[in-house]
Amino acid sequence: MPAIEERGYARPDALVSTDWVAAHLDDPSIRLVESNEDPLVYPSGHIPGAVEVDWTRDLNDPIRRDYVDSEAFTALAERIGLTPETTVVFYGDKSNWWAAYAYWVFHLFGHTRAKLMDGGRLKWEQEGRELTREVPEIAPTDYPPPARNDAPIRVFRDEVLEQVDAARPLVDVRSPGEYSGELLHMPDYPNEGALRGGHIPGAKNIPWARAANDDGTFKTAGELRAIYTDEQGLDPVDEIVVYCRIGERSSHTWFVLTRLLGWEKVRNYDGSWTEWGNAVGVPVEK
Repeated sequence: MPAIEERGYARPDALVSTDWVAAHLDDPSIRLVESNEDPLVYPSGHIPGAVEVDWTRDLNDPIRRDYVDSEAFTALAERIGLTPETTVVFYGDKSNWWAAYAYWVFHLFGHTRAKLMDGGRLKWEQEGRELTREVPEIAPTDYPPPARNDAPIRVFRDEVLEQVDAARPLVDVRSPGEYSGELLHMPDYPNEGALRGGHIPGAKNIPWARAANDDGTFKTAGELRAIYTDEQGLDPVDEIVVYCRIGERSSHTWFVLTRLLGWEKVRNYDGSWTEWGNAVGVPVEK
């Protein structure tokens, strides 16, 4: 696999290699953050110095279906030792699903000094690199409360309806079985509550995993353009909405389209199928 700088990405600085992370473990300007689907993974062993950001406990409001507010984000940032100048490097399980999700949520709060570790936990483990169960002791910091700005990168149900009516492109990154309505959930996962199967009318099915190699690293820009543009006909200048079930897999695709390919008008519909598949009166295709 070519080095990150040789893959033709629009923003190669959004990714770092495992070698880069290993060389920066003691860099005080860097904070490693592990974010996983499975809450048991981090305690079982993580990269030395990495802190955990749990997608349910730390990023989502405990009552409303929404993300935390500015005050709660500030408390999280201070607890894990961030300042606005800290570069946060995210990694995790599932080929960086939840790392990409955390990366995207941090951007809602304007913390754009952020990167993903290419390949996530899998690549680090396959290379036989050090893991520890020791949780780092972090000195709390001061982090000014940021204003959350959803508009540039997040979209809501009514805006998706407008997207459908205007025949603007949508990308469903779920499995083909979910897209067709044959499945109400990911293969080998429990039903998470959707009452209807299918997809949003007009959406193209481009499963998130097509952008990744077997070791979790991202494909080259040329390989990605062959999928999204040459095969699927997406135009980099279009306003595009990506979605999955709750926004985690589509955050991965959002990262691919915006950071690796440099497309500027891509937004994530985090309500995704758990909202759309339960909403009254919205159109569904199978």
